[in-house]
Amino acid sequence: MNVGGRAFRTIWEGGDGRTVEIIDQTRLPHEFVTVSLLTVDDAVHAIRSMQVRGAPLIGATAAYGLCLALCVDESDEALNTAFNALLASRPTAVNLRWALETMRGILSGTPRRERVAVAYKAAAKIADNDVASCRAIGEHGAKLFADLAREKKKLKGSEPLNILTHCNAGWLATVDYGTALAPVYTAFDAGLAMHVWVDETRPRNQGASLTAWELGQHGVEHTVIVDNVGGHLMQHGMVDLCITGTDRTTYTGDVCNKIGTYLKALAAHDNGLPFYVGLPSPTIDWTVSDGIRDIPIEEREKTEVT
Repeated sequence: MNVGGRAFRTIWEGGDGRTVEIIDQTRLPHEFVTVSLLTVDDAVHAIRSMQVRGAPLIGATAAYGLCLALCVDESDEALNTAFNALLASRPTAVNLRWALETMRGILSGTPRRERVAVAYKAAAKIADNDVASCRAIGEHGAKLFADLAREKKKLKGSEPLNILTHCNAGWLATVDYGTALAPVYTAFDAGLAMHVWVDETRPRNQGASLTAWELGQHGVEHTVIVDNVGGHLMQHGMVDLCITGTDRTTYTGDVCNKIGTYLKALAAHDNGLPFYVGLPSPTIDWTVSDGIRDIPIEEREKTEVT
């Protein structure tokens, strides 16, 4: 995606072939700052502190975290230690575990002297696959948006399609394109008239700080709203659809997203509005069936609110 006219991903390899570069999302929207990850501890800190966030991006960062660990020590012990440290950094997003298990599966059968090169190649593939997946979500979702816009035009004329989203599931939450916002960007670039209601998303305000920032960078018309306004807008016919991302989805279809998504889903159901989830396949957890019982919800420091 473009930032001030320059193309960026959210994570990329530095010029030395070892360092990993990220966008420090804790500094947005006031400053656009990039940070170099030099060690596996840097990667753990980036995930825990939410310098990187969003399930797909967390997975890619964890994969590169293993690369950084192997640059120091290519042994099985070092691989397992790094694996466990990264796995403990965030509990909810299943992409973290998926990426680490994918990497360890590749590296366990790789001779030690070849592990660093193989690790970086595997991490780059995880990142590239995420981009391709998100691009496909955008293409499929844009078709749904276009169908809804045509139906609305028949009923109300040429009003823009009003979309409500919660938290940030744009390109900042992935390696590029986004999940829930990928269809927004794809449809917007195709010329569809639209407006996005952006939940501020308490307690960390990822909607107000991140979603609004990236929509603004792309030129998409949007309005930041307090979290409790969504249901009111739906009651008054000011929302045509809701779309969010997901941190983990059970194989039975239970979706676990940012806290507060459930209330938006209830309101959408009560008002007969479609509710979509931008879902990349690595976010499906094939080991759990009950989203309420089986998915851990992260409880963070109270200072994030106070």
